[in-house]
Amino acid sequence: MDTNTLYYGDNLEILRDHVDTESVDLIYLDPPFNSNADYNVIFREADGTAPFAQIKAFTDTWGWNQGSEAVFSELVTGPNHRLSETIQAMRKMLGSNDVMAYLVMMAIRLVELQRVLKPTGSIYLHCDPTASHYLKIVMDTLFGKANFRNEIIWNYRKWPTGRRQFQRNHDVILFYSKTASDERVFNELYMDRAASTLKRFGTKRIISGHDDAGKRLPSEVADEESAGVRQADVWDIGRVPPIKQLFPTEKPLPLLDRIIRASSKEGDVVLDPFCGCGTAVIASQALKRHWIGIDITHLAISLMRWRLKDAFGEVGYEVVGEPVDVESARALALQDRYQFQFWALSRVEARPDSKDQKKGADSGIDGRINLIEGKGQVRPVIIQVKSGHVGANLIRDLVGVVNRESAAIGLFITLEPATRPMQLEATTAGFYKFPLNGKDYAKIQIRTIEQLLLGKGFDLPPRPVQFKQADRHVETVENMGLFEKES
Repeated sequence: MDTNTLYYGDNLEILRDHVDTESVDLIYLDPPFNSNADYNVIFREADGTAPFAQIKAFTDTWGWNQGSEAVFSELVTGPNHRLSETIQAMRKMLGSNDVMAYLVMMAIRLVELQRVLKPTGSIYLHCDPTASHYLKIVMDTLFGKANFRNEIIWNYRKWPTGRRQFQRNHDVILFYSKTASDERVFNELYMDRAASTLKRFGTKRIISGHDDAGKRLPSEVADEESAGVRQADVWDIGRVPPIKQLFPTEKPLPLLDRIIRASSKEGDVVLDPFCGCGTAVIASQALKRHWIGIDITHLAISLMRWRLKDAFGEVGYEVVGEPVDVESARALALQDRYQFQFWALSRVEARPDSKDQKKGADSGIDGRINLIEGKGQVRPVIIQVKSGHVGANLIRDLVGVVNRESAAIGLFITLEPATRPMQLEATTAGFYKFPLNGKDYAKIQIRTIEQLLLGKGFDLPPRPVQFKQADRHVETVENMGLFEKES
């Protein structure tokens, strides 16, 4: 595989249509689950009004209805007899509820993930204790109990919640291999020695043995340095602080770094079918692995594009499933106006505005771009995206939002053609002078989707590039202590 790829769409369809059998070296997946819901609620019987299991941006929703029933039927009548029996037994035990809907939707995808994984490959399934025990049964059925490698406990700290029970401060990561092949990639990782061991032996390799009678001999130290203690299956890695999260379920870079270093080598293909804001993609790119990322929201795809550009500068990759012309953009807008909005923002490398991501909120700002005017001086460029009827009143409203936010520039993206009065309102708004080059830029700018697709972007001041190549990124983050050293 020579091309790194981001796919927009349902990962089940994409796996079946685009990913070849036995073509992937390592799979990491962190499937969404409504783990914040009351445990009794997700086991409640469905009343027939629950929506079909689907994933929306920032919302994990799994509900049993006709879609779940169809997938259940496909699983129990499929060629895998053991999986059929497992799924039937689980439904008899659990009933037709949210957690069973989650399990059948996961099982049908795990079938495809098992197919695309190479015989020498590994899979890491990230889940929380609400469902990990059920998923382990499904994984044992598909991959075989003999190929279970570890139940990794990711331990972290967070603000205390709940009473009359211990704090829930860990997630579970189920580590399986495709087969027991001796050619399976596993790079040994090491931890630091305990303080007591360091005090007694220092950092030298320890030599232990027994005499002819089987009695243990006193330990000695060799001349060469020790690599450390072999990595255990309990990992103490801090979470991404909520204030710094790009995505509510964002996982820390060191967690993905450890998994990718352990179970792949440079040039291998890493797949994340629920990639969210793309931490697995970022870690894979930094570690010189090829990668495939799949997500069902344009918000996630746009975040990944932004993170790749921010971390590595210009990176070669393909995006599949995005609109390529005005008609497909219109179809996306009719299907889901929020996904259209996220996609449109990605065309101008803008980040969605966090204030506007909350339900019901409408600050008049869909996205932002930060301009660096000088040391410690930042001013926003604000963006509005419209997919319906437009007129001059919307441009006047944008001018008001620009003034309210003390923004440098306001950008207006429209699916429909801009009218002459709209252009006149934009012209009368005047100019913004960028202090670093003294150049004037139109205060209000309008572009249609057609113009953006043809490559006619907005006229904006230059934006700094933090990292111009992947090697520089790896060196920088290692110096910051974010990555472990590869042994």
